[in-house]
Amino acid sequence: MSSNVGSTLFVGMASSGASGGLAVGGFEWNATWVLIALGWIFMPVYIASGVITMPEYLKKRFGGHRIQMYMSVLSLLLYILTKISTDIYAGALFIQVALGWDIYLSTIILVVVTAIFTIAGGLTAVIYTDTLQAIIIVIGALTLTFISFHKVGWYPGLEMKYMEAIPQVIIPNTTCHLPRNDAFHILRDPITGDLPWPGLIFGVTTLSLFAWCNDQIMVQRSLSAKNLSHAKGGSILAGYLKLLPMFFVVMPGMISRALYPDEIGCVDPAECMKYCGSEMGCANIAYPKLVITLLPVGLKGLMIAVIMAALMSSLTSIFNSASTIFTLDIWLYFRKNAKDRELVIVGRVFTALLVIISILWIPVIQHVSSGIVDYVQSINSYLTPTTDCHIYSCYLLQEGQ
Repeated sequence: MSSNVGSTLFVGMASSGASGGLAVGGFEWNATWVLIALGWIFMPVYIASGVITMPEYLKKRFGGHRIQMYMSVLSLLLYILTKISTDIYAGALFIQVALGWDIYLSTIILVVVTAIFTIAGGLTAVIYTDTLQAIIIVIGALTLTFISFHKVGWYPGLEMKYMEAIPQVIIPNTTCHLPRNDAFHILRDPITGDLPWPGLIFGVTTLSLFAWCNDQIMVQRSLSAKNLSHAKGGSILAGYLKLLPMFFVVMPGMISRALYPDEIGCVDPAECMKYCGSEMGCANIAYPKLVITLLPVGLKGLMIAVIMAALMSSLTSIFNSASTIFTLDIWLYFRKNAKDRELVIVGRVFTALLVIISILWIPVIQHVSSGIVDYVQSINSYLTPTTDCHIYSCYLLQEGQ
């Protein structure tokens, strides 16, 4: 849960909630049953095969190195484009809104602290701190949820005020300033919906299968469990926890637009530039805006700690998994007799290189007009379905079907 819930979720999903309503929360709810598939369908096969990484599993099943190398490179590419860079940008954006720091200074500080922690501590340190940070994340986020719901007049007040959240300055002859008519629907029209219900049920499930059952970041957590029963228990608990982001991220994003329609709902480029420094819109600051304006000083500090905990828990997991894939699946292919000390050094150097590449990609994310979550899911939609096919076909072959 904490490896998945990073600053991208708090900033990006709240942004999508502010812009389009409840449907984006379907990504989170879809994960609840996919996590059960991880524990009961995929994990028995992974554990029986004795693998450490997902590319290694493909190599064992099919032989040769091409498919192993393909998935290793694809995984690392996805980490750069959709995980590390977006998490760093979202965390830096939150700090910029909350503390007024320059976004690039914030980026450097976040990356240096997190990278040092991961490089020095390894997987054990990552998992123990993730557990503590998950508790902090849930408590802090639910605190803001209750305060923001009280402010807006609970759910009936949100329904009324969100649909009336129209900025004063609009672009004539357009409807981009109006809230969606289906904002409070999760299952939306298959033709006119921005997230059609067939896509939510079938398409998103394909992405979720990769994210929760095939991705090294998540599978490595289960593989590190003491036994299969512990892995299944972790899947069940994570499934319950994934019900919560709809309430403590998506709805607060909608509340933010309802309370601050001129800022969060701005559509005129000049107005948006004035409010958040971006001509593309200000929905990305929906969650930080709630934190800064609604919470008293002590709780404000708690929420900043929550976002930083979410960012660190997510980034440390990604760094650790990425270095594992690179050292065991790519470096060992070229250096078959490499010793443990060499692998440790290579993993640390690669982590530092990964961070640099991800930072260089941040300006691209800044100019994405569709929002962070849409950007992430678009790239995932192009790159992950083929990986799902490889893994799932392996499972079927393993079972002799």
